Amino acid sequence: MSDITPTFADLGVPAALVAVLDKQGKSSPFPIQTDTLPDTLAGRDVLGRGKTGSGKTLAFSIPLVSRIAADNRRGRSPRGLVLAPTRELATQIEQVLKPLADAAGLSTTTIYGGVKQTRQVEALQRGVDIIVACPGRLEDLMKQGFVRLDRVEITVLDEADHMADLGFLPGVTRILKATPAGGQRMLFSATLDNGVDKLVRQFVRGQ
Repeated sequence: MSDITPTFADLGVPAALVAVLDKQGKSSPFPIQTDTLPDTLAGRDVLGRGKTGSGKTLAFSIPLVSRIAADNRRGRSPRGLVLAPTRELATQIEQVLKPLADAAGLSTTTIYGGVKQTRQVEALQRGVDIIVACPGRLEDLMKQGFVRLDRVEITVLDEADHMADLGFLPGVTRILKATPAGGQRMLFSATLDNGVDKLVRQFVRGQ
């Protein structure tokens, strides 16, 4: 067995995204990226166990951007969705995701509570490819008719265990049911406690 660490290109990451990663000094994938990218880039569902600092944000951002960019369809409705438990995490995810999305010609926006919804609604009305959202505010905007999830191809749940601790799983379940049943799902969680295991069994294929 070889001890040589594969590069992002070896794992199938498109050249445009490899160039972004090289500029950021990210030439060697973290273990969670090496373990999951072959599956996620191929469109398979993945359950990843990863804590903050493990490289999980890049592990799901790369296939999210790669696969949506490969599909030439464009429209006003989002095709990628990342759910996060807190505004702080949503902002951190956006910082990792946006340079990749920019390189692929895709638009992103964040949706969370604690601020006026005007900016978020305006972004949705302009049309956006990928949303990074907290469940509460996203459901609010769905109920108001500002966003539909019926064209979402890829959904990511980050820190699902934290969402469970905050009582968000009923809302997360409703949101997932609003996305197409055949879409790709990636779920990242440090544990499968407090109902996360039920979410996995219901929505992540092959688990």
